[in-house]
Amino acid sequence: MSAFFEFHLASETLSEDEVAEISGCQRRADQVAWLNRAGWVYHTNKAGLPIIGRMYARMRMAGINPSSLISGGNSGTGWAMDISKVR
Repeated sequence: MSAFFEFHLASETLSEDEVAEISGCQRRADQVAWLNRAGWVYHTNKAGLPIIGRMYARMRMAGINPSSLISGGNSGTGWAMDISKVR
């Protein structure tokens, strides 16, 4: 079997330890409070554990606001290509 198939891929969502590391909080309620204050988008599962997408977290940690990448909507904050100088 090829080594490619043996390579463990990271989950699409952050682990409990990773959420605790980012938020600096061990208790779920404190993690959720920190995520709300910091403006992070997340979901909670039935047990109240905050679920955060790995790609979203990578962008946030790199200083990119993922919401600003969404074009359209009424906010006008989306990205659009400027083609005003193209002939």
